[in-house]
Amino acid sequence: QVQLVESGGGLVLPGSSLRISCVTSGLTFSSRSFHWVRQGPGKGLQWLGQITDRGVITMIDSVKGRFTISRDDGRNTLYLQIDNLKPEDTAKYFCAMRPYWGQGTQVTVSS
Repeated sequence: QVQLVESGGGLVLPGSSLRISCVTSGLTFSSRSFHWVRQGPGKGLQWLGQITDRGVITMIDSVKGRFTISRDDGRNTLYLQIDNLKPEDTAKYFCAMRPYWGQGTQVTVSS
């Protein structure tokens, strides 16, 4: 069955960087497009961006320059690099491939 498993979250200081991974199985990774979504405390889901099977990346304007999406087709893994983390980045981060979602990984930015 299709599985998406995120990891790499944690408690980090403002200004630090973090790379979240999403390891997938049960699918032909190289032919799929993937999305990153987050949900902050008490907030709705926020779509962050996507990467297509050809590596074309689309991001929302508010995270451009700090967030980077990448993929490693050899490892069936999707990545989200977040630089210069801010307290407002505190959220649960999910990878998704319609209609499947991972369980999410929590990122908390606090001093």
